[in-house]
Amino acid sequence: MSLLKTTADFLVVIMSLIFLSPVGILIHILRFFGLKKPMSLVTYKIAQTWSRLLIKYTGCRLTVRGQEHIPPTGGLCLVSNHGSIFDILLLLALVNRPVGFIAKKELAFVPFLNIWIFLLGGFFIDRKNIRRALKTINAGINRIKEGGAVIIFPEGTRSKGRGLLPFRSGAFKLATQSCVPLVPIAITGSYEVFEKTRRVRPVPVQVTFSPPIMTAELSAEERRKHLANQVRDIISAAIDQSAIPQAPPQEIPSGQGLDSGSREGRLD
Repeated sequence: MSLLKTTADFLVVIMSLIFLSPVGILIHILRFFGLKKPMSLVTYKIAQTWSRLLIKYTGCRLTVRGQEHIPPTGGLCLVSNHGSIFDILLLLALVNRPVGFIAKKELAFVPFLNIWIFLLGGFFIDRKNIRRALKTINAGINRIKEGGAVIIFPEGTRSKGRGLLPFRSGAFKLATQSCVPLVPIAITGSYEVFEKTRRVRPVPVQVTFSPPIMTAELSAEERRKHLANQVRDIISAAIDQSAIPQAPPQEIPSGQGLDSGSREGRLD
């Protein structure tokens, strides 16, 4: 039964990407007719709705904390641990503002997914080519300085149940060179949704948004030498806290989504 559900889930993902990609491309074209800001929001809302529906479809029991810590406007860098491909859906569903990703270059060759990473304002980074990597980082910095939000995964790869991996300090250049707020994000349980057993399972998943770090208030030395360790410690503490039994999450009425700040809840 679980195999049939997993197969059905994959068909839903693939067919929805195929169906939505032409819509996304049309919206992107409209950006060149003086509609850049509204079309950016429309693109994100489509991706957010798609992500929320897929999360509900998996049946995972989602708990969210600290959404009120996400600044609604202005340049922003979000830094998250990365245990699973499911993390992408979670963050698209929960950030509640247009956001792009720094993705590894290999994803640029994944049909339809590559289109949506591009449409959402994401970037593909080639870590083996320093010149190209710096060019990508600079593009991300410019996007943030223009008021955009970008998510980075400083572990550089999915941890796949191996715990929190070492952070690459270079990943923090987006925040340190743009001097914008940095929001640490801790995700637990996402690896168990699918990748652990290769079967979709309705497991508990928790996402915690910690208070933003105001990088503009840090000294150059603090940003360069200590920021990566500071963020890693915050995410590690949030992961440990999620392992402590909590009160049952409060049900959120249908239609309210997860715009509930520090309340806990599920996608409805």
